[in-house]
Amino acid sequence: MSQKPASFNEIWEDIYREGRQLNRYPFDQIVSFVYRNYPREKARREIRLLEVGCGAGNNLWFAAREGFQVAGIDGSESAVEYARKRFAEDGLEGDLRVGDFTRLPWDEGTFDIAFDRGALTNCGLSMGRMAVREIQRVLRPGGKFYFNPYSVMHSSHVAGRQGPDEVTQDISSGGLEGMGAICFYSRRDVERALAEGWRILSMVHVERSDVLRPQYTVTAEWRVICEKTA
Repeated sequence: MSQKPASFNEIWEDIYREGRQLNRYPFDQIVSFVYRNYPREKARREIRLLEVGCGAGNNLWFAAREGFQVAGIDGSESAVEYARKRFAEDGLEGDLRVGDFTRLPWDEGTFDIAFDRGALTNCGLSMGRMAVREIQRVLRPGGKFYFNPYSVMHSSHVAGRQGPDEVTQDISSGGLEGMGAICFYSRRDVERALAEGWRILSMVHVERSDVLRPQYTVTAEWRVICEKTA
């Protein structure tokens, strides 16, 4: 691509190109979300799933193997190329694209389910809100969305400097060092991002403590499930 998407943190192209973070298996919370929330009145082959920030395609690989129609978008050409190659090798179909989270290339009401597994948290706060509005646009009424940003309670939140659009830059510790600029969300930030056109069904704050690190480290994230209301 001649121009990187506005919502893309360019460090992730370097990470994927170097063969790092090329996850092969789905995250457990995505598996649970999909199975608990896909519309039972439809056959799986008729249900369309979208992942924003699909990376190497590991979550979509699982869903495609289970018979769902899948689509994904990521700003990294290397990640999408890897995902397409893996799908082809396994005989799976998927609409995998390089693009901008804030300008999704699908029509209104295309998808039944959408999910973000720690991708929008790599955008600034205003960019994240724009992406959430785009996800709402491409979901059908009643469609479910899983939103998974990092929390301000994460140790890395105070291990860097404040940058533009509420991102933390130059993170030096806490587990997210080397991952570029990250936006950490408070409860108010989450609620504001989902204030219009969504009904929040569950909002779980997850904290995990690593007591064996040289510095006591807390990993913290939000796991939010919401429904498009209009």
